[in-house]
Amino acid sequence: MEVHAITRNVRSTPQKVREVARIIQGMPASKAVDTLRFIPRKTARLLGKTLKSAIANAENNHNLSSEDLVVLSARADQGPVLKRIRPSAKGSAHPIRKSTSHICIVLSDVSTNDNQK
Repeated sequence: MEVHAITRNVRSTPQKVREVARIIQGMPASKAVDTLRFIPRKTARLLGKTLKSAIANAENNHNLSSEDLVVLSARADQGPVLKRIRPSAKGSAHPIRKSTSHICIVLSDVSTNDNQK
């Protein structure tokens, strides 16, 4: 069984989130939470919150044990871009693009992974 958790409009670029998300893919969920706790980046904290939400969804909505969960995928997709301007010399302006991300974490039960192999 697959369980999803999505965090939308995170104020961080998708590239920065993907660097940390690649680390936790394929890990057991409890080990991934511990790993994210010791990564000193803002994106690790945001991924940790999303991962804990996915674990809570699995336990409360689907009656799954947190020890059996594995991170099937951790994605960071492009969200809306906030477009701003910065005043520049001689009355001109330079664009500033403030990127956002959508974080999606999919957890899977170990027993269903064993049956598929």
